[in-house]
Amino acid sequence: MSSPNIFGSDQNPAVPGGSVAKPLIIALFALLASRYFSGKSSEQASTPAPEPEPRSPASTPASEPSPGNILNGLGGLIKQFQQKGFGETIDTWVNSGANRDISSGEVSDALGRDVVDELSRRTGLSRDQVVEELSRMLPNAVDKLTPEGRLPTQREMTRLLS
Repeated sequence: MSSPNIFGSDQNPAVPGGSVAKPLIIALFALLASRYFSGKSSEQASTPAPEPEPRSPASTPASEPSPGNILNGLGGLIKQFQQKGFGETIDTWVNSGANRDISSGEVSDALGRDVVDELSRRTGLSRDQVVEELSRMLPNAVDKLTPEGRLPTQREMTRLLS
């Protein structure tokens, strides 16, 4: 079965190759959810930690994302992009109309080095691959997760992910 969702489908993947889209987006949202909802400020989030902290979302199977974690991560992603000066870009993804493209350098700037490094560790992709894939996937994923120009409710998120 391959019903299309925010991550694409087998016939129409969200990114070329398709196999990396879902795990990478889920890892990003889980990481941002843990950062924004554990009380870390954006300054602390962009300073590299001396050693990796154990994170419980990494132990959650990527094939079974929690709608609550995805929703919290989506909110964290929007906040992070706004704080880093990319509010107009992410607004085009949330609102109706054409999505503005974002470069891999801009994704790296918006997320910060430590987030990109953590995603690289979690996925086994290089830093360059992480930001390149995210620059291709994020506009579509955020657009699909915000079909009415706003963050969905948890019930709507559950439906969007099915």
